[in-house]
Amino acid sequence: MLETSARLLRLLSLLQARREWPGAELAERLGVSTRTIRRDVDRLRELGYPVHTTMGIAGGYRLGAGAALPPLLLDDDEAVAVAVGLRTAAGGTVSGIEENSLRALAKLEQVLPSRLRHRINAVHSATVPMPGTGPTVDSAVLSTIAAACRDHERLRFDYLDHEGAASVRVTEPHRMVSWGRRWYLVAWDVERDDWRTFRVDRIRPRVPSGPRFEPRDPPEGDVAAYVSRRLSADMWPYRARLVMHAPAARLAPWISPGDGRLRPIDEQTCELEIGSESLAMLAGFLVMLDVDFDVQDPPELREHLRAIAVRCAAAAVGPARDTKE
Repeated sequence: MLETSARLLRLLSLLQARREWPGAELAERLGVSTRTIRRDVDRLRELGYPVHTTMGIAGGYRLGAGAALPPLLLDDDEAVAVAVGLRTAAGGTVSGIEENSLRALAKLEQVLPSRLRHRINAVHSATVPMPGTGPTVDSAVLSTIAAACRDHERLRFDYLDHEGAASVRVTEPHRMVSWGRRWYLVAWDVERDDWRTFRVDRIRPRVPSGPRFEPRDPPEGDVAAYVSRRLSADMWPYRARLVMHAPAARLAPWISPGDGRLRPIDEQTCELEIGSESLAMLAGFLVMLDVDFDVQDPPELREHLRAIAVRCAAAAVGPARDTKE
């Protein structure tokens, strides 16, 4: 009996690890006959696991979704990952899931072997969370938006922009992007006939959702890069466009997606669009890159660089000597 129970647990673990298994492969993994596999599958069904038989030459099995959540079998690394994720979610930016995350974590830690609890506690004790000051997002809003993205259904919502102006938007939602402590929705704005980025914490969905739509190709081919460019354009009070006399690959490690954007011109030059808090910080960063560059705009940056050049030239000469005897 103990041997049969252990085999059932191993069979369940295999079914949860992959979408579909041929019966012969399961039998080989467990060292039993295909007839035994069929009997064990029947036992799992009696326990409430929806194991479906797949058609084909060899036949196979697939674990489906049931009406209730069945027990899950996790290996050591998976259990640690889930526990760390639950602790992070308990203090994260999505409101309404903190208590549920803590309850799920308590259940998980109750059944974990001591060696895994020690690993999880080590991660927790060595990690200091940064206090969050940003807005939180309602989990129900996230679920509503995610469902509209998945089902390709138009989403209508009330929206407050950064100046507090209210509007009603009709969109074709594409994807959500999580950046730091904020969530953003990338969607096609039907009335403005263009792609837009919306802060999710400022969205209040109107239900039911609208009709289905045919998905469009993502903006710029990469949703994350699109959001990065839009945010960097809005984030910094000073922006500059330059031609850098160096390959883009050489400068790429120094340019954060949230600060700037590189575009290769040829093998030896590239265009850089970058932002900063001040012209002084922008000029200092450009000098630090230690490559030649041409300022396309703004003109104020050229003037600031001239002033720095004069100051640096005077510093290079050294302090004035007193010639009096």
